[in-house]
Formats: sequence, C-alpha cells, structure tokens
Amino acid sequence: MGMTIAEKILARHCGKKSVAPGAFIEAKVDIALGNDVTAPLAIEEFRKVGGNKVFDADRVVLVPDHFTPNKDVKSAEQCQILRNFAREQGLRHYYEVGRVGIEHALLPEEGIVLPGDLVVGADSHTCTYGALGAFACGVGSTDLAFAMLTGKCWFRVPQTIKFVYKGKLNKWVSGKDLILYTIGDIGVDGALYKVMEFTGPIIKRLTMADRLTMCNMAVEAGAKSGIIEPDGETIEYIEARAERPYETIHGEKSARYARVVEYNCNKIEPQVAFPPLPSNTKPISSVGDISIDQVVIGSCTNGRIEDLRISAQVLKGRRVHPRVRLIIIPATPKIYREALSEGLLETFIDAGAVISAPTCGPCLGGHMGVLAEGEKAVATTNRNFTGRMGHPKAEIYLSNPAIAAASAIAGKITSPEAL
Repeated sequence: MGMTIAEKILARHCGKKSVAPGAFIEAKVDIALGNDVTAPLAIEEFRKVGGNKVFDADRVVLVPDHFTPNKDVKSAEQCQILRNFAREQGLRHYYEVGRVGIEHALLPEEGIVLPGDLVVGADSHTCTYGALGAFACGVGSTDLAFAMLTGKCWFRVPQTIKFVYKGKLNKWVSGKDLILYTIGDIGVDGALYKVMEFTGPIIKRLTMADRLTMCNMAVEAGAKSGIIEPDGETIEYIEARAERPYETIHGEKSARYARVVEYNCNKIEPQVAFPPLPSNTKPISSVGDISIDQVVIGSCTNGRIEDLRISAQVLKGRRVHPRVRLIIIPATPKIYREALSEGLLETFIDAGAVISAPTCGPCLGGHMGVLAEGEKAVATTNRNFTGRMGHPKAEIYLSNPAIAAASAIAGKITSPEAL
C-alpha cells in the first residue's frame, strides 16, 4: 500500500521506509517555532529540564507577533523573554519590531520553511506551511520545549482526507471561500486529527497566497494539518526564497485515504461565516441585511499583498461608511513596503482606513481593534468564536478581502457586485 504525501514526509523524518495511520513515531523536525504568547512557557520548560543549548540555532524560530508593538507591561515582558533567549542562544531567526511580521506570513516569505519539511509550532495555525508541501502542525508549549532541546517531536500518524476541487471559480471567489465552504460542509470537527489534502484542477490554478489561506484554516475543521503537493507554482515561489537545499515529496497513486470529498466550484459563491463558528457559513447571496461597526483586513490568513491588492481594487475611489472603522494590517514589513510602492496605502487612506504595523493584534482580541459589547465586525481572520475579538457579546463575521472591503463601504455585509 502506498503512502500519502503527509505519510511520506513523516516516514522520512523518523527514519522508516513507511508509516501507517495510527502509528506512534518520534521524528526529527526541521523547524521549531514559537511566538510571544507560547514561547515564554516553552522557554520556562526548557530551563526546568536543564536545557542549556537549543538543538540548532538556525532551526529554532521566535516571532513576537501577537501583542507587538507591545500593548502593555505584561506583553513587553513576554517579548523580553524571547529577546533574551534569542540573544543567549544565538538564534538566527528572531525578529524585532520593525523587522517582525505575522509568523505564518513571515516564515514562507523568508524561505525558512521548505517543501518536504516537518515543522512544529506552538500556534495552532502552523498548519499554514502545508501549502509549501511541508507537514506542519501546532503543538503545545511543552512539546515545543522538547523540540527546541532535542530537535525531535512525537506524533501519532494521522489519516488523510483528500479534497478535490473541480470546475471554475466564480467572480470574487478565492481560497478563503473554498476553505470556508469546506468547513461549512464538514463541520469544525469534520477532519479531527486528520490531514486535509487539497487537490484538483482548481487548486493547481490557485496562487500561493490562496493556498496558504486554505492550509491556514485546516485547523478550523479540527485537522492536524493541511497540505498541498508541490507543483510549478510552489517551486517558483520557493526558488526565489529558499535559504537551504530542499526536496519535494509527492504522494503515491496507491495511497489510501480516510475518504475523498469532491466539490464543484461552479456552485460556490463568496462565503461568510456567521458567529460563533467558522463552520456557520452562508453564501453572500443569503446573508441578509447585517449592519457592521468594524472591518479588519489582515492576519496570517489574508494579510498578504494579493489580499491588499484585491481590497484596494474594491476601495479605490470610494469612501468607508461613516459608521464603520476599517483597519488594514499588512502581514509583514515587505508586504507593507510593496503596498506602499504600489500606491495601495494611499488608496486605503483616501478611503478612510487606518493602517497598522504588522501584528496579530485584533485577530485574538489583543489590541489594534478590540470590539465593544454589541458591536459587529467583518474580518478576514480565521476564527469568530465568542469573545475572540473582544467582548463576548460582540459578533464576528469571517469573509474574504473583497467582501470585507465592500462591506466597509456599504456599512453592512455585502459583495462588490452590490456597490
């Protein structure tokens, strides 16, 4: 019996010819990632067991992105722990404010994660890197400590569900809509501790930005990881960035899947996820009349330059509704600079938006856009749980950047087609 791409990556990293779902393995990791929320706990555990030196100063990555620029004393102290540890250990990949970006946009951009890699990160959206043909998953801070110390982590080999996307994309439909539609179909536990392998003619035509978005939200269906087999689009993206040699890995035709799910994309409209779950999705034509107070365009899900271009396309020559706050967050300094050079930031400012430094900020209710009681927001982020962006009685609606930008103009959830 053949192996899936995920199984082949895991087998290679634990030194076995093959692995099967359900097997427990200890595997070598290529990258161990922590941020300003999770890494301080990992560093504490690292020291408790007598750790003096990380397994590889080039392979441990610390990204203070959640509460930066620091919003209060506590967040400043959290970041100080990372800063001091990075200096002590001589970590190559530590990013200070001014160079830091949102981790799951920054690592692909910097060529730190490559096809065939095994990546663990103490952040649930580490699964983003599956878009590059890597096996990547979130782990707890204790597991991160073990990985930083030994360069290894334990896994139970997950089953894989194959999702095949056919047909053609309708106007304003993006990778964000495909993954929201999928989560709406299978539910928030529909891929529990499984790999979501995305494939089909539509996937092959998606940009890397859309692929990263889809793999980013695999965890919202309960998945251990999302993954897309590398192709020409992957190689073109990687070759300009890779900081070390890599080898692409592909699944075998005889691989066995837990199940195969096929979608006809001709029938998929732009999607909106209603609170309180990413699975509570509706097509834009069925949303109804919902007034909003705030729009956030950014995050590790949709803060890339392609997302900002689409947003600017919708916003150009228009003004944000006087009742709405529009917050735009480029995911990395490079994306910020690119948006500046292309005139996108001017378009945003002319429309009445505010532009933030790269930060996770409002996505987790940290800062830069926390919601008050009763407020409603449209966000291009990945979660809309109760209390996620602020007050428990606030409401969060998830969408793609085009829907978010159009909604900011209209003052209610709408499509660019309705403007």
